[in-house]
Formats: sequence, structure tokens, C-alpha cells
Amino acid sequence: MNPEMYGEATATSPVSLNGSAPRCGHADDLAPVDQQSTGCPECQVAGDAWIALVMCLACGWAACSDDSPRQHALAHYQETDHPVTRRLPPGPASRWCYVHRRAV
Repeated sequence: MNPEMYGEATATSPVSLNGSAPRCGHADDLAPVDQQSTGCPECQVAGDAWIALVMCLACGWAACSDDSPRQHALAHYQETDHPVTRRLPPGPASRWCYVHRRAV
């Protein structure tokens, strides 16, 4: 059995601080970016509503979250490979890594 195949930590694989998952380094070297808009531009053009907004921490693009019907932030990740977003207020600030599919 290959432990890495099942997402288990090994002595040679870096792990998160709690030791249960591979460590995500995608947020380590991000430079500060300015938010590019106050809403999801694609939803605004279409007249659609969103549930929550997130901002790409690589370029500042704001888009509707995965909780929203159109999921434009996910589409942005798929087009650009920018992996980390931050939830925009209102609500708790949190970062999400699309590569590892978890909060970072």
C-alpha cells in the first residue's frame, strides 16, 4: 500500500501544522494585491445575484464564491491556475486553496 496515494503523511512528505493533511504552501509567497472590483463583474453584467464574494490573492480579481449559482471564482481558478482566494466581507475572513480543496 502506498500511503501517499491515500493522502497519508509519510516521514518524507511535508504535512500541515496539525499533521493530518499535506501542507499547503500556495499562500506562503503571495504578494499583497488590490481588490479589482466590489462585486462579481460577470454576475453584474448578467444581472445575477451572488451569495458571497471572494478575491483571488494572486491578482485581486473579485468573483462570486462556490456557494453562488455561477461559481465565477472557480472558473477564474480553472482559467488562470491562481490557487488561493480570500472571502470578502461581510462574513469571516478565510482563505481557500483550490488545489488542495480546503481552507489554508
